[in-house]
Amino acid sequence: MKNRSILVSYLFVGIFIIACKPGKTNEKTGTTEDNFLTEQEAKDGWKLLFNGKTLDGWRMYQNKPADAWGVKDGELYCKGNSTDKSDLRADIISKDQFENYELSIDWKISPQGNSGIMYHVTEEFDAAYLSGPEYQLIDDIGFPDKLEEWQKTASDYAMYNATPRPTKPVGEFNTSKIVVNDAHREYWLNGVKVVEFEAWTPDWELKKTTGKWKNAPGYGLAKKGHICLQDHGGGVWFKNIKIRVI
Repeated sequence: MKNRSILVSYLFVGIFIIACKPGKTNEKTGTTEDNFLTEQEAKDGWKLLFNGKTLDGWRMYQNKPADAWGVKDGELYCKGNSTDKSDLRADIISKDQFENYELSIDWKISPQGNSGIMYHVTEEFDAAYLSGPEYQLIDDIGFPDKLEEWQKTASDYAMYNATPRPTKPVGEFNTSKIVVNDAHREYWLNGVKVVEFEAWTPDWELKKTTGKWKNAPGYGLAKKGHICLQDHGGGVWFKNIKIRVI
């Protein structure tokens, strides 16, 4: 009887550990995994953009030579560089292009780090940010320079401020979602909608032509393009990158 009680106790502890482990539950194995779609997600049309093992499905912007990106422990990462002067650095983009969709992605930033998730990126410009809008990723608290609101996490960089901003501490994974449905855009952070706007409206045009993008005529005009993860010289990690076309 005593041995049976001990066995039951271990069973409850095991169930509790599995329940508390972050990630997705594989219905077939009953285990919790990253970079995995549940059966329901697959039925709903979600597709993984990162397999957790290789850079298959990704390449450097304009096929530039770069050695800053890699895969380790199921995470796609960009190694930090304090000088940000290397010629072997570049943004990384999805090989496929997308138009209207939901994009979900887990990410964490290094102390003082800076990066971003761009979409509708095209390759006719010297830099990806000259075409694609950017969901900003940054260490809001520890970044060494003063940040404006439009530079902080989850903002539509240099256009629309994120509010509220429920970020997790640096070094912990956040979950972001970007919804693109023609002109309608939504940015979500850890389950909270923090930005919503309509592209190409008079308000949008005013922000573009009087702000940072006034000398970037191609910014934000594409209606289809690559998903892009920014190499801004700081360490950043991504996993559970998935997309659902709408």
